[in-house]
Amino acid sequence: MILILLIFMIVIIFFIILTLFKKLIGSNKEKNSPFECGFDPFSMTRIPFSIHFFTICIMFLIFDIEIIVIIPLPELLHMMKTFYFFITAIMVIFLILIGLLYEWKKGLIEWM
Repeated sequence: MILILLIFMIVIIFFIILTLFKKLIGSNKEKNSPFECGFDPFSMTRIPFSIHFFTICIMFLIFDIEIIVIIPLPELLHMMKTFYFFITAIMVIFLILIGLLYEWKKGLIEWM
């Protein structure tokens, strides 16, 4: 167990040092520009999009994670006592409702 932890720590430290080294070298404008067979780019490569679509995408990913947390709940009923199961289920549903109310209050769910 300690060996696995040590390996992960070495890899993480290696990536941190590599990132810091890359920042010290700096970036090159030629390397960061798009390549079109030796010609200058004809048009803008970055297409702007609405931030609302990005927000909907993030909310969908969070919803997927919530579904992954909810799916094993019926199986927990067989493993746990009924009281503990209901406490766990109520806590999960409460957290999901708090998130929904927060998104609603911020106006993220409204389309227009």
